[in-house]
Amino acid sequence: MEIMKYMETHGHEQLCAFTDKEIGLKAFIAVHDTSLGPSLGGLRIWPYEHEEAAILDVLRLSRAMTYKSSAAGLDFGGGKAVIMASQNNKTEAMLKSFGKFVEAVAGRYITTEDVGSTPSDMEVIAEVTKHVTGLPKSAGGSGDPSKMTGYGVFQGIRACSNEVWGTSSLKGKLVAVQGFGKVANYMVNHILEDGGKVIVTDVNKDALARAKAQGIDVIEDTSKIYDIDCDIFSPCALGGVLNDETIPRIKSKIIAGCANNQLLREDHAVDIQKKGILYAPDYIINAGGVINISMEFGRTYLEKDAVQKTSAIYDTMKTIIQIVAEKGISTATAANQLAEQRIKNLPGDQGIYLA
Repeated sequence: MEIMKYMETHGHEQLCAFTDKEIGLKAFIAVHDTSLGPSLGGLRIWPYEHEEAAILDVLRLSRAMTYKSSAAGLDFGGGKAVIMASQNNKTEAMLKSFGKFVEAVAGRYITTEDVGSTPSDMEVIAEVTKHVTGLPKSAGGSGDPSKMTGYGVFQGIRACSNEVWGTSSLKGKLVAVQGFGKVANYMVNHILEDGGKVIVTDVNKDALARAKAQGIDVIEDTSKIYDIDCDIFSPCALGGVLNDETIPRIKSKIIAGCANNQLLREDHAVDIQKKGILYAPDYIINAGGVINISMEFGRTYLEKDAVQKTSAIYDTMKTIIQIVAEKGISTATAANQLAEQRIKNLPGDQGIYLA
């Protein structure tokens, strides 16, 4: 991987590598674009096989955060951080060391929780840097953003339902959910309350047990989720699941879920559209989490304000659908254009954010 070439091609401003040999910390922070404001994005703690995998992930995720925040109308740029470690090996010393490196980036990157990190971890990091958000409610923060993310995805699905079936109600609709983590659980609760039906699969047996305990139908064989005859297919696990092999198997009218980077390639959105399926771009409808934590940074967090702003995901998805109708492009391209246009419309002297 030619790192500088990749960064130039995708518009990245900055990549920082940090090590703390005594603690065993290996971390990367990527800042994609700060035209709208300081970069905001989660800390992912994951046992990457090698450094190149960690770097590619942090770069891709930081770019996605730029688009997510821009499309959501937030005054933040896109950033991300990764620590090369498993959750079992994470220590308080490691988090504090990472926090010092966040402070060293001087406000151009604001960290928060992501896969492998928690609001409690953010509280530890906040002991050494003020550039952190997503703190526990006990510390005056917004707590776990999963609830708001799930609510936002539900709003995006409602907008798609309105386009496909002429009603935003999911009553009687079957949703096949791939992955039943915290965000998906919140999303599913909204779907069930709205009268929808759900079937889920997950590689984690505990997640399946949790679904069964809630009276939700499950599929033990995760590979069969693509073959379910359903109304809505909802990817809520890994990225890259919409690809040449899986798209021909999907039997739904809508694809909308919580997972990041669902398309293996962006042109797969065209393949989905050719099948007559409405695809909801992931970073458009799963923006509830970043909206939630953005409502905490530098202000007093009020949940009602976060709910109101997250509800607007419904309108944003409707705007995407309208752009598609007007231009004859895919929903993925329409989402990118919407996000990019907001940045392009900034005053010419906006430039790189300096704290």
